[in-house]
Amino acid sequence: MVGILLVTHNGLGDSLLDCVRHVLRTLPSHLRSLSVYEDDDPAQKEAEGQALIAELDTGDGVLLLTDMFGATPSNIARRLCQSEHVKGVAGVNLPMLLRISCCCDKPLAEMAQRALEGGRECIVFMDSEGHHAATKCLDH
Repeated sequence: MVGILLVTHNGLGDSLLDCVRHVLRTLPSHLRSLSVYEDDDPAQKEAEGQALIAELDTGDGVLLLTDMFGATPSNIARRLCQSEHVKGVAGVNLPMLLRISCCCDKPLAEMAQRALEGGRECIVFMDSEGHHAATKCLDH
């Protein structure tokens, strides 16, 4: 099973995990969050991330999801992607996380691709008449 680690600003990752718990009625055991606050030492957070990766990697790897490419959390996540068993995707959103939370039996590279697709497909224009294209957001 692929582990999933959110590396985000402040408590965003924890909030996303709370939303997963709400939608799925439980929080899958292979999901964790690493919050990075303004005054945190990036080297310390990287060490915490390495410990979480070791905990989450049961042999199938770990997918890191971070909120905004180029910011401190994504820089930490990028440094954590040194192993072939760790892949990263920036731009985490709830549809992306839900899309992959239920299918962690897929290979790591496929999980990363599903995360990208889930995030992109669920960013849609909506209008007051209900026109939208979000019907695929929760497909697994």
